[in-house]
Amino acid sequence: MKKLIVEFIGTFFLVLTIVAVVNGIEEGNFLAPVAIGSALMVMVYAGGHISGAHYNPAVTLGAVMRGALPGSEAPGYMIAQIVGGAAAAVVGGGLLGEGGVFASATGSISTAGIVAEFLGTFALVWVVLQTATTKSTSGNSYYGLAIGFTVAAMAYALGGYGTGGCFNPAVAIGTAINGLGSWGVKLASLGADFAGGAVAALAFKAVYSGD
Repeated sequence: MKKLIVEFIGTFFLVLTIVAVVNGIEEGNFLAPVAIGSALMVMVYAGGHISGAHYNPAVTLGAVMRGALPGSEAPGYMIAQIVGGAAAAVVGGGLLGEGGVFASATGSISTAGIVAEFLGTFALVWVVLQTATTKSTSGNSYYGLAIGFTVAAMAYALGGYGTGGCFNPAVAIGTAINGLGSWGVKLASLGADFAGGAVAALAFKAVYSGD
């Protein structure tokens, strides 16, 4: 239960940051990805020693495939993450006035958007597995920075292809609830996110033999 509470809190503040920053962004302000990556970074440092600080169902899938998390714990992790993201969307839209809760948004998914989601999630899960789950890097102090800046970099590079650069199923669901993109686009992103996480886990297992 302690792990699930940490996963809920970390995902909540990640999605709340996304909701508040993206809804409140001013024209010409390009710092949103920095704020989002920073929020993830500090939450990773805060919760990494308890739950592993996934805050992302695709990361959880990758961790299970890599052998860093028992498969029996994965459903609880994913539920806590999705509930945390949904709660942040409701709080952000309903209480803080950032976005419209359950607002209808338009948009269509494109091949470029699917590829962007896949690649961004692959990069994120790859970095998580390589910096935070190996004996070779055990005890390092940079994993939070690496993970947070991966999100920031991928948001800058791949966030403009129609999906909003979620790279995280919990973020996709939370931002859909908040009205930041259509449900069709966000739900279509889920498959690409999970696929990116799974392929990253396979790539990790192919190149890493330190355990």
